[in-house]
Amino acid sequence: MAFVMRLATQGLTSDKYDEVVRRLEAGGEGSPAGRLFHVCFGDKENLRISDIWDTRENFDRFTAVVGVIMSDLGFPPMEPEFFEVHNMILGKQAEAAAG
Repeated sequence: MAFVMRLATQGLTSDKYDEVVRRLEAGGEGSPAGRLFHVCFGDKENLRISDIWDTRENFDRFTAVVGVIMSDLGFPPMEPEFFEVHNMILGKQAEAAAG
């Protein structure tokens, strides 16, 4: 069952977020298996992240990778929130890309 992972932490700046993304892409993890959607938003000094994942196993595998990067950048361990997905409706552009 798909689920939403939501992360809101203090100090996730746009510079730190961009560095995490750069390191993930360099390591071949920029678009990890099982992550259906990712969005980063909010104040550039305290960004928030929401993802939709297909399974907890895929999320946990990715967390092991991104956790090392975030630890290297000085972030303390973070506790995301999890919500079961009730329904997803794709926009026309997403449907065209998937089909």
